[in-house]
Amino acid sequence: MGLREQLMDDLKEAMREKDETRKRAIRSVLADIKRAETELDADGKRVSLDDDAILRIIAKQARQRQESIDAFRSGGRDDLVAREEADLAVLQGYLPQQLSEEEIEAEVRQVIAEVGATGPQDMGKVMKPLMARLKGRADGRLANQIVRELLAG
Repeated sequence: MGLREQLMDDLKEAMREKDETRKRAIRSVLADIKRAETELDADGKRVSLDDDAILRIIAKQARQRQESIDAFRSGGRDDLVAREEADLAVLQGYLPQQLSEEEIEAEVRQVIAEVGATGPQDMGKVMKPLMARLKGRADGRLANQIVRELLAG
C-alpha cells in the first residue's frame, strides 16, 4: 500500500472515530498533495507524486508546524501551541525515524572522509552526498550546522 492510500485510509478512520486532530492534519497533507499534482511538468503534463515526494510534503508541513510552535510559544499563545503540537505528532507518524545528533555527526564524519574535505570551502562537496544519504531522516539545518562545526574545527 502506497503512502497516499495509507493517508486516505487513515483519514476515513479518523472521520469514523471523530478524531478532529488527525482529520485536520491528514486533510492538510492531502490538500498539499493535490495542489502539487495540479502543477504541470516541463512537458505540460500533470505531475503524479510518488511516496518520496509525498514524504517531502509531510516533512515540509512538519517543519512549518515546528516553526509555528516556536512563534506561538514566543507570543504566549499556548492554546495554538497545543494545537500545532498535536498536528505535528500526527505528521511525525508518517515520517521515517529521525536520526539523533550523534548519528548525524557519525554520518557527517564518514562523508567528510569519503570526499576528502579539509575545510569550510568544501561545504558543498560534503552537503550534497550527505543529504542524499540522510534523505528525510534528519533535519537539514542540523546537518548543515554539524558540517560547519566539523569543517571549521
